Formats: sequence, structure tokens, C-alpha cells
Amino acid sequence: MRSVGAILAAFVVVFVLSLGTDQILHVLNVYPPWGQPMWDHRLNALALSYRLIYGTLGGYVTARLAPYSPMRHALIGGAIGFVLSTLGAIGAMSMDLGPAWYPISLALSAIPTSWLGARLYMA
Repeated sequence: MRSVGAILAAFVVVFVLSLGTDQILHVLNVYPPWGQPMWDHRLNALALSYRLIYGTLGGYVTARLAPYSPMRHALIGGAIGFVLSTLGAIGAMSMDLGPAWYPISLALSAIPTSWLGARLYMA
């Protein structure tokens, strides 16, 4: 149960921070209103930048809370994130919500950011 909890805790942290930052940027009118496509490449790069940081934090949290083998736990979390992000990318591209590179980048970065977070914890 502690293994599942470690991975779940990281997902909650990443989810809350990502959506919280998104909401702040929507309220400040940096991002277009919810539900509208975001085609500006600079805004997508901004979103990707903080999601890379939050993904790394998620790997750190998983490794920190793992009862054993912190890197394995972080990589399992990253693999789950990859699958979920890939499904999200397919959905986002079919709904034409913005440039395809953004959701693809999220999916491709899931495992490397989890690995980096675990490495930072283990250092």
C-alpha cells in the first residue's frame, strides 16, 4: 500500500500544482478562457516549462515516499504518466485544442522528469 500511496501522492501533487498554475494564468488573462484553444506557441512553451518542473517534483515525491527502490517507484509513476499523457495527447489532437507538439512533449517528458526527480532525491 505504501508503494501505491507514493505514486498516488505524486500524481496528486503534479495535478494540483498544474491545474492551480493554469487557473492562476487564466484568471490573470495570460491564457485564453477555459475551453478555448491555445495556439500561441509561447504560451504552450510556458505551460510545458512549469509542467516539466512539476513532473520532476512528482518523481522526487514518489522516490521520497517509496518504501524501497525509489528509482523503480518513480519510473513506474513516469510510465503511468506516459500512458495517461499519451491518451490525453490523442484526445487533445482530435479536439484541435492547440499545437500537437505540446501534448506530445508532455507524454515524452513523463519518464525523464520522473527519473530526474528520483535522481535528485537519491543525491
